[in-house]
This record gives sequence, structure tokens and C-alpha cells, in this order.
Amino acid sequence: MSLEVGMGLKVGAQIGDQVAAQVSAQLGLEGGSEVVSPQRQSAGADGIQAPIRRVLDTNIVLDLWVFDEPRAEALRTSVESGSTQWLATATMREELARVLAYPQIVKRLAHRQLPASAVLAHFDRWAQLQPDAPKAPYVCKDADDQMFIDLAVQHTATLHSKDAQVLCMKKRLERCGVALNPAMPSAKSAPL
Repeated sequence: MSLEVGMGLKVGAQIGDQVAAQVSAQLGLEGGSEVVSPQRQSAGADGIQAPIRRVLDTNIVLDLWVFDEPRAEALRTSVESGSTQWLATATMREELARVLAYPQIVKRLAHRQLPASAVLAHFDRWAQLQPDAPKAPYVCKDADDQMFIDLAVQHTATLHSKDAQVLCMKKRLERCGVALNPAMPSAKSAPL
């Protein structure tokens, strides 16, 4: 996994449906409301909006709770409000724990007076653990990122990643029903 320390969350108007992407671009929705495929947007029989299933790679988790990245605020709010069903595995937690021990991350945590255990507590509170997923039909060149792709494909979940090796797989992931880094509504416009 390539660690992009301090980089902002790169979410754009990338969505799983090409038609919706074109409409989004024509309407200038970049950075605006999230466009989600109908299967993830449908309300239950009681009319309550079902949470959107998402898989967050380690760099995204760092943006949410280590770097406190302003562009990640909407995603953090979505996770904490229950609008997002964050899917993860025990292996993903192990990777996060390992990355939290990297010297540059330890330095950032110390600067914020934030123990690594607090970040892991966010994972434990918000992530819904799943078994490791079977291999997806497409393989990432970065083997460390394959687990995120596999889980997103298995659950037809939205995938949030900044890794270049994952970003170049956008079209292949779309074929599996996985939206990569869809735009999130701004946190200011998110309901309280």
C-alpha cells in the first residue's frame, strides 16, 4: 500500500454508473450531492433510507481520524450518523494498527495528542466486520489493496481509496457494480 500522508481525500464526481457520471458532469455536481446506483439508494418497506455500504481503505481511515482532513468531513459524518454501513475485515484492522505505528503517523498522532488506540476505537465502533472476501474477478497491482477491492465487489459496496493502483481500476470495478470515490454531499449541507 502506498501511504499518501497528508494528502487530502480525493473524491470527485466518480460514480459506478457511466450515464450518471455524464449527467453529473453536465449538471456540475462535482463535490455536490452523491449520485448512487438505485440498488444502494432504495428505501426499505418502511420508507427509511438504507445505509450505503462502503469499504474504506487505510488512507481514507487516516484522513477521517488522524489527519482530520476537511474534505473527508462529509464521509466521517456519514459513517458516524449511520448513513454509511462501513464494511471491513479483521485483516483491515490489522493493517490500520500496523500503519498507525509508522514513524510519520506516530509523529502526527503525537502532534494531535491522539493515541493510536483512539483511532482503532473508531474502527471498532463504526466498522462492521465481515469475513475476508473471495478474490474479485480483477486483481490490483498493489497486493495490499486487493482486500479492499475483494470486499467491495463481494458486497457491491462503494469503495473509497486514494491508491493509484486502485484508481486506475475504476472501469473494471464499475463492471462489478462498485462505485469508486463517489462525491459526498458537503458536511455543511448534511442533515444534523
